[in-house]
Amino acid sequence: MKILIVDDDCSLLEQLKAALEKQDYAVETTEDGNRALEVLFEEPFDLVVLDIMMPELDGLSLLREIRKADSSIPVLMLSARGDTEDRVRGLDLGADDYLPKPFSLNELGARIRALLRRKGVQGDQVLRVRGLELDTARREVLRDGARIDLTPKEFAILEFLLYNKNRAVSRFNLAEHVWQDDFDPFDMSNFMDVHIKNLRRKIEGDQAQERLIQTVRGVGYIVKDEGF
Repeated sequence: MKILIVDDDCSLLEQLKAALEKQDYAVETTEDGNRALEVLFEEPFDLVVLDIMMPELDGLSLLREIRKADSSIPVLMLSARGDTEDRVRGLDLGADDYLPKPFSLNELGARIRALLRRKGVQGDQVLRVRGLELDTARREVLRDGARIDLTPKEFAILEFLLYNKNRAVSRFNLAEHVWQDDFDPFDMSNFMDVHIKNLRRKIEGDQAQERLIQTVRGVGYIVKDEGF
């Protein structure tokens, strides 16, 4: 799968390119919006990561040109934290998702996978770990073949943890991903504790000998696969 990253921050471009190539994506980068428009019309891409604030042709103008060309390519916008007006404009212009800066590489990876899955580019729609199966298309969860009913928030938490399997996910990033615009860091701790407790009870049972969702002290949570 091929991704184009457009941002005028050279150091960030290098960091994102290296991180995504480790996840087996083919990545091209450019600091120039006009050049990005040329590249997009020269060769096919599966997704664009696009910064809003750029000189000359800014991200919103570039997005407008992409959609005017009737391109349905998924676009993930990068924006300054708290810049709600630009994020709303981006979504109105046809952006598929946005990610406020600064962000973690785990969060970026999860957003990219979600967009590719939504557009039918992602391969396997079922995430599996130790007898647990989460079907991202049907929105179903099974444990050892038995269906488990989850709330939308519980499903989103579990999906994010499974996409980041074998990697510790911070409470902050998990809450921000699930609650998005409703995210409030002051209420995060209580909300997360309640949802994780209920989620564990549903997928593990009250008498679980080994937690599927493990707590990483001082960080957050991790789902480990067998043999990891």
